[in-house]
Amino acid sequence: MKVEEDMRQSFDLFFVSSNYHKYLEVKEILHSFGINIKFFKYDLEEIQSNSLKEIAFKKAADAFKKCKKPIIIEDDGLFIDSLCGFPGQYSSFVFKTIGNKGILQLLKKNRKAKFVSIISFCNDKISKSFEGKIEGNISKIQNGKSWGYDPIFIPLNMNKTFAELNKKNKLSHRYKSLKKFSNWYLHMMKSCDQ
Repeated sequence: MKVEEDMRQSFDLFFVSSNYHKYLEVKEILHSFGINIKFFKYDLEEIQSNSLKEIAFKKAADAFKKCKKPIIIEDDGLFIDSLCGFPGQYSSFVFKTIGNKGILQLLKKNRKAKFVSIISFCNDKISKSFEGKIEGNISKIQNGKSWGYDPIFIPLNMNKTFAELNKKNKLSHRYKSLKKFSNWYLHMMKSCDQ
């Protein structure tokens, strides 16, 4: 769906990011919970921190200052056991510099990994974060066409990468964090209406 079409529809909050692929995924998941979002393209400043949650919290505060409307942002990381959690909170930078090929070259036998997603909400009264995780393994080669690390991440008890799965948006780390957010957000909105 094009951005122009989005603008004609009503929406509940902005999703702030520079990544349109991520917006489309988040939009589809939230729509399944009855929440409509609008894309606000903006390059968020990323602080250096060992905490994904702290990075997401700061990004959400900055996004709200820029947008001045209720927003959510998503920050995520791929944490690989044999690399002591690398690339972790630096996943975006690492993907831009060495990509999936670089990650695959770094790995030997232990290919265990996890994806973590943090959704941070911010408005003029509340800042709140929600975490989702999924365990899995890194494939030996890239499989499927998609964005980010999806072609190399295989969820636990599966034999296909995220990029090869039709139902990724029903089991991913992002789905889990957005489900937690949606439950909280819809409850909050219902309480405000009473």
